[in-house]
Amino acid sequence: MPDTVLYEQTGHVATITYNRPDSLNAVNGELRQDLNAAWDRFRGDDDAWVAILTGAGRAFCAGADMRDGAGSVGVFEGTFWEKPTINSFESGLELFKPTIAAVNGHCLGYGLTAALACDFLIASDRATFGFPEVRLGVPTIVGAITLPRRVDWADAMELLLTGERVDADRAREMGLVWRVVPHDELMAEALALAERLVASAPLAVRATKEVATRTRTMSWVEAVRFGETMRLVAGDTDDATEGMAARAEGRPPEWQAR
Repeated sequence: MPDTVLYEQTGHVATITYNRPDSLNAVNGELRQDLNAAWDRFRGDDDAWVAILTGAGRAFCAGADMRDGAGSVGVFEGTFWEKPTINSFESGLELFKPTIAAVNGHCLGYGLTAALACDFLIASDRATFGFPEVRLGVPTIVGAITLPRRVDWADAMELLLTGERVDADRAREMGLVWRVVPHDELMAEALALAERLVASAPLAVRATKEVATRTRTMSWVEAVRFGETMRLVAGDTDDATEGMAARAEGRPPEWQAR
């Protein structure tokens, strides 16, 4: 049986691909386990600096597999009530490396939640977006937390409460999508962005993203204090020394992620 998630790395860029094209990359238990393992692999690899998430075939991810949904959320130890809350990339796994969603087709439910977890969302002009859960009688949870932080309230409620889909242009108008490109140019656009990102010092990038993420809920004084602490930590790395040396010597820096 082929892998339900593909993990490929070129240079410092990892591409994670949903790989159940015959099922529109819907999430079942096997795909959930493989997807979580892929994100754990990326997070733990010091040589992987940027990730691109995409889908095989004509869908990015069509959400939970309605015919084989057992384990699509994950199988975790715990009691009926006390279960791990942060148990996947979609649900808020702490990851401060840059991530890009290259949305090649239908992006629904779990798929849209994953795309929202990425820093950049680039969409094919064939992409569609939606949270169909309410049409099935169940609430959207993580998407209901994250979407109103990305788009205006009424636009978020349109997707969350109607269960309807929108096309890529409407998603761009909402502010959900960063950029819409012709379908055949999608991966080239994502890879070009990834190459721009890996030109920066990887630890400085991760520190900057962590500051941007954590300070959203801090007071101004706490935010600046945390940011200045992170400046000291990042400034003590070999890459910080290399960056200054490369600038003084007029050459490209050679980042080591340490």
